[in-house]
Amino acid sequence: MIAVIDSCGSNMTSVLFALQRLGVESILTSCQKEITRADKVILPGVGASDHAIARLKEDNLIECITALTQPVLGICVGMQLLFSYSEEGESSLLDIIPGTIRHFTPEPKKAIPHMGWNNVKLAENNHPLIKDIPENSYFYFVHSYFPPVSELTIGECEYGECFAAIVAKENFMGCQFHPERSSQNGAQILKNFVELSL
Repeated sequence: MIAVIDSCGSNMTSVLFALQRLGVESILTSCQKEITRADKVILPGVGASDHAIARLKEDNLIECITALTQPVLGICVGMQLLFSYSEEGESSLLDIIPGTIRHFTPEPKKAIPHMGWNNVKLAENNHPLIKDIPENSYFYFVHSYFPPVSELTIGECEYGECFAAIVAKENFMGCQFHPERSSQNGAQILKNFVELSL
């Protein structure tokens, strides 16, 4: 069973449908017991990280999430929440992955948010989350803020500036793009996550 955390993100239904297409049983929940007992956990998110972290605090889920030992996948804003701090609303986040979420620097002919398909350069560490994903595969992005590239980055993307598109630290992983909207490559990422054994 995969627990999809109800964090008021508009992509939650899409994530549930994507898991259903893979034949995976899932539940949308904000219940600590259901999240803790789940085989794996997905933290989706669309919108503002400061609003999302406030919702998790309201539901008393901060300590629950940070204490999880099963595989956890953050998606879009859900990935950003794994970091320490965000310039968006000057918010402290879950502080699982070190780093500050920054706003894209406005430039001529660069629309913000970064919206649409972009290619991802993969790390050469053979992490199971990126198994069978071809180099420079395209994924679907929608975001105005981005996580930094670090030693925990296993996939990076460029939109005027380089940013972490996929991260992994122990049992916590994140995708800045939307795998549930990213066609075959996105489905492979979700399949890899479902099949993880840590």
